[in-house]
Amino acid sequence: MTETASGGSGREPGERGRTTIADGVVEKIAGLAAREVVGVHAMGSGSGLSRTFGAVRDRVPGGKAGVSRGVKAEVGEVQTALDLEIVVEYGVSIRDVARAVRENVISAVERMTGLEVVEVNIAVSDVKLPDEPDEEPESRLQ
Repeated sequence: MTETASGGSGREPGERGRTTIADGVVEKIAGLAAREVVGVHAMGSGSGLSRTFGAVRDRVPGGKAGVSRGVKAEVGEVQTALDLEIVVEYGVSIRDVARAVRENVISAVERMTGLEVVEVNIAVSDVKLPDEPDEEPESRLQ
């Protein structure tokens, strides 16, 4: 969690007080930003079975939110570092997808939090093949 210094007299009203940003907030922002990139099939474990259970868990009331699945953030006072685990679509350039994910995540996190993103480490854990069934069918899991 990060904190912005508290203010005293002589400071602008908007600078008096403290703002804290939880790790989970940064993780959600990063997770959404990563999913926006073309070529990212899923976030988290490369195991199809694991993704299926994760999709089911995400839809169960009281289940862990799936937005931050596959994302780990370490948030300091003014900086943050992120680790992402992604599954890419077959046929895309992994290097290009990783670069686009980094750019989108850094832009979103810095714009929304004011934190400096010092690194975004990406682990590609699997490739979604065209003939593999989609593990997260919307209609059957709701």
